[in-house]
Amino acid sequence: MAEVVRMPKMSDTMTEGVLAKWHAKVGDKIKSGDVLAEVETDKATMDLESYEEGTLLYIGVEEGKGVPIDAVIAVIGKEGEDYKSALEAAGGDNAPEAEQAEQKTEDKEEEPATGSGSGLSEEELAKQGVTVVRMPLLSDTMTEGVIAEWHKKVGDKVKDDDVLADVETDKATMEVMGYAEGTLLHIGVEKGQAAKVNGIIAIVGPEGTDISGVLNAGDAPAKPVAAQQDAAAAAPAQAETKEPAAPVAEAKSTDGGRVKASPLARKIAEDKGIDLSQVAGSAEGGRIIKKDIENFKPAAQPAQEQALAAPTASAEKSASIPQYTGEVKFSEKPVTQMRKVIAKRLSESLFTAPHFYLTMSIDMDKAMEARARINEYAPSKVSFNDLVLKATAIALKQHPAVNSSWLGDKIRYNEHVNIGVAVAVEDGLLVPVVRFADGKSLTHISAEVKDFAQRAKAKKLQPADWEGSTFTISNLGMFGIDEFTAIINPPDACILAVGGISQVPVVKNGAVVPGNVMKVTLSCDHRVVDGATGAAFLQTLKALLEEPVRLLA
Repeated sequence: MAEVVRMPKMSDTMTEGVLAKWHAKVGDKIKSGDVLAEVETDKATMDLESYEEGTLLYIGVEEGKGVPIDAVIAVIGKEGEDYKSALEAAGGDNAPEAEQAEQKTEDKEEEPATGSGSGLSEEELAKQGVTVVRMPLLSDTMTEGVIAEWHKKVGDKVKDDDVLADVETDKATMEVMGYAEGTLLHIGVEKGQAAKVNGIIAIVGPEGTDISGVLNAGDAPAKPVAAQQDAAAAAPAQAETKEPAAPVAEAKSTDGGRVKASPLARKIAEDKGIDLSQVAGSAEGGRIIKKDIENFKPAAQPAQEQALAAPTASAEKSASIPQYTGEVKFSEKPVTQMRKVIAKRLSESLFTAPHFYLTMSIDMDKAMEARARINEYAPSKVSFNDLVLKATAIALKQHPAVNSSWLGDKIRYNEHVNIGVAVAVEDGLLVPVVRFADGKSLTHISAEVKDFAQRAKAKKLQPADWEGSTFTISNLGMFGIDEFTAIINPPDACILAVGGISQVPVVKNGAVVPGNVMKVTLSCDHRVVDGATGAAFLQTLKALLEEPVRLLA
């Protein structure tokens, strides 16, 4: 009988996995213990082994796709066996992707038919010269716009450069143009009312056209058309500012009056460096529109006169700010599983656990001397982070309230000390755990942390390496950071942020002398730890590091 292979839970925080690579294809013979695929979890990329023998009959997930835990990803059985019955028995929701896509396509094709009623669809009306005017996206943060004023009413004749309405956005009040000719057949939003971006606000077309099909379909997004793209391009040029705009926007006609031009025409003229006062408008009242700018050819004589007048103008006016045109450029990458989980867990921690922070300065003079002496004899070099970790473990034994966890309806006070050490990797952050750190020597801790760091960067850590912490340390001192605050790593109640050692003047025995000071900040979950409890822990940690011989007691 065919057996389904499901996405396993490979870590305590894993909710879904990404099929990084398949090591077998449909039709291959599979033995128990064979590696079927590599799965990217929130912690590492791990091998997925088969516990069944037979032929790989079905692959349900393509490489690079993510699926939730327990979802069917493959079926193994006898060669030629019908695997569909196994899929149905497994839940019936894992049909081949091609079938799912086909079904979704059919569903989408049926939707317009049910919504359009007896009228024509938007695409059919467009062929008859009907334009649906939708609320444009006039700023990058805009989600809806309010109709401040209608300049046309139903039944009015509309030209392609006419302003239909003023729209109030989250940034400014801007003009909306229909970019269509005909009769205003419908106004979808009354003055003072708001419409979502891409919602229907008006319809322009031949008088008497039946537009019931579009109205019945509602505000479903329409396919992009050239007019909408032109409107989006014109949006930045329409914003009102207190400072003077470019010379083109403030152009005057030869008789001293203001040049009449559509916002899109002004934007194109500004981009091309065209003086609007030299352009003849073809629209009503001599208004300049897009096609006037595109067809404009500057005369040679005015250009020469402008060049001769330039020295005089510059002498009379202060130097203008030079214009520089840059290029908006960026790249986007899919969010990795590790980054998704970091975002989810730390957001939950910060917005659920009431954080408070305690900072303390520690004199590291004696710790530096002790480290130098230890490294003369130790088989593995001991770092300052190892000293901090050992001192923290001893302090936690003396302050069990800090070595605790919030479990909702109860608080767990851990008697063992498992310290998570934050390690930066290419895709994010991993926190391998040094178990029973209070009972380990400095050289043991040093060797273990180095091993964790190497395996973390090579993506070789296993779930057992990062589970079960009772406290976490995050050290950015090696990057030159003096101090910072860290977000608690749940379910721990606290995390210690360690800064670098700075040479600063300090007062000793009434005299100012050079000193080496390190700042540490304890982030506490106030549901578990109170201020006095956290302060007492830091005092103990400070005493241990300032007299490091106590670490050996």
